[in-house]
Amino acid sequence: MELLRYRDLVVALVARDLKVRYRRSSIGFLWTMLQPLLMMLVLRTVFSHLFQTKSVEVPENYAIYALAGLLFWNFFSQSIVASMNSLKGNAQLLQKLPVPKAVFPLATVLSGLINLAFALLPLFALLVFTGHPLRWQLLFLPVAMLIVAIFTLGAGLLLSPLAVFFNDVIELIGVLLTLLFYLTPVIYPKDIVPEHLRWVVRYNPIRSILEVFRDPIYQGEIPPLSHLGVAVGIALLVLALGAWVFRRSSDRIPFYI
Repeated sequence: MELLRYRDLVVALVARDLKVRYRRSSIGFLWTMLQPLLMMLVLRTVFSHLFQTKSVEVPENYAIYALAGLLFWNFFSQSIVASMNSLKGNAQLLQKLPVPKAVFPLATVLSGLINLAFALLPLFALLVFTGHPLRWQLLFLPVAMLIVAIFTLGAGLLLSPLAVFFNDVIELIGVLLTLLFYLTPVIYPKDIVPEHLRWVVRYNPIRSILEVFRDPIYQGEIPPLSHLGVAVGIALLVLALGAWVFRRSSDRIPFYI
């Protein structure tokens, strides 16, 4: 509730983050839409040849599958890194204003959420272009985005104090995010994972959050209640853990920035 008192500051921080992100880009917000689209085209070409050589069928409408996964991953990974940089990046504000320190990770996640909303535009255009069915289940997407944002905010709150206390944490998390990218079926169908390794995907909590986001887009269905309950539980658990760690660490943050 304390954060509500500083909603004007959060809005100002979000606006500043968006302006800074695209200040030196000649096409501005268009890059948010073009970057995952171009990445998807590369993956579509590479994976088509890969699947053919391994005698595995290309997933139906793979472009939609890959693009939806990339949009999720870009939001998640970029928001995590931005959250870890947010406290040191706002050191002057932290030292001058008695504001809750959590407003800074929160603002980075909200600005990432706005970018995600813009990035959905080429995805919807691709749905129409490829003739992918546009079902009413797409209306569930804002709920899925909220679950993704809660999970990401929790992870950001958990990691951002560590980035203040230990200088090498951001580089370490960058490596771990790369590893997690390949352990999560973002760009590949989970069916191609060898049977003896499928437990890695099955018990990957990020996979549960990803599928809640991708199912309304690619499968045209709302995730089953059991799966949805698991994803919501994971998101709330990570948020609670992140908030607890952040609260326990917040008093020491000014001494390290």
